[in-house]
Amino acid sequence: MRDAMFITIPSHPKFLSVTRAVTSRIGQLYEVAEETIEEIKLAVDEACANVIKHAYKGDTSKKIMLKYQVTRDAFTVIIEDSGITARKGMIKGRNLDDLRPGGLGVHFIKKVFDTFQFDKRKGKGNRLTLIRHMQIKI
Repeated sequence: MRDAMFITIPSHPKFLSVTRAVTSRIGQLYEVAEETIEEIKLAVDEACANVIKHAYKGDTSKKIMLKYQVTRDAFTVIIEDSGITARKGMIKGRNLDDLRPGGLGVHFIKKVFDTFQFDKRKGKGNRLTLIRHMQIKI
């Protein structure tokens, strides 16, 4: 069985609260541990913030699409945008020895999710698939 939910938000930082709330609620519906929900919620928030900052260069008039898929063994979030296409070599967090604010989002996202993958088949923009493998009550 696979359940899927979709939301589309404007690319304005104030709407990141919506992604956090939806991510939390979906986790609660499937009885995911609260600590895990918090990790997933913050990683999805960070990924969407990166879309606003990097793919859209701060343009708040665009859209971000999120698809949540829940199966018995995985919590998946697919994030799509129509911004500047990410190049794999450019997607990396800064050196962890460099102690200053910012630049750690990619490290955190990769720590939380087992899969961090861009779909190269998407024409314009980006499609990022994030998968966290775990047992989920369906």
